[in-house]
Amino acid sequence: MDALDLLINRRSIAKLSAPAPEGTVLENIIKAGLRAPDHAALTPWHFVIAQGEGLNKLSSILEQAAINSGSDAAVVEKAKKAPFRAPMVITVIAKITEHEKVPAVEQVISAGCAVQAMQMAAVAQGFQGFWRSGKWMFDATVKQSLGVSDEDEIVGFLYLGTPGCTPMKVPERDLSKFVEYL
Repeated sequence: MDALDLLINRRSIAKLSAPAPEGTVLENIIKAGLRAPDHAALTPWHFVIAQGEGLNKLSSILEQAAINSGSDAAVVEKAKKAPFRAPMVITVIAKITEHEKVPAVEQVISAGCAVQAMQMAAVAQGFQGFWRSGKWMFDATVKQSLGVSDEDEIVGFLYLGTPGCTPMKVPERDLSKFVEYL
């Protein structure tokens, strides 16, 4: 797959099934994440991969977070089922290091770039995925259960698997609405 085609036709696909990436393919996905922009070589990323029994553990974590937050039964059930939308979920964590030239926000953005690179590496190798955010990224129960320290941030959950459908066509956008020249 041509790199430019990959980037300008990027789409998330939420219908994912087994198999998940593994072996060299998964290593390539992680390596792509490790190539995200990284001012001062701080390597501000950590990846927690859930698959197989790990999906059950992530399900329990999200269920407990929903219960602890006082959510109603429907939200608790939705949180419990969330990890099973794909055969693999990678939680991407920004590991923040105090640095005089690299503020925390830049390190979070770097971790976000890692998610994008990982998703693109998956697509380039025949897999698909979607980047999920939401309130569980900020939840104390989720963060504690995944070993996320107070200064660190979850930047998202990258769901990966085999596409269960053909991606819809990317919508055309009028570039003039997003660009200006000085």
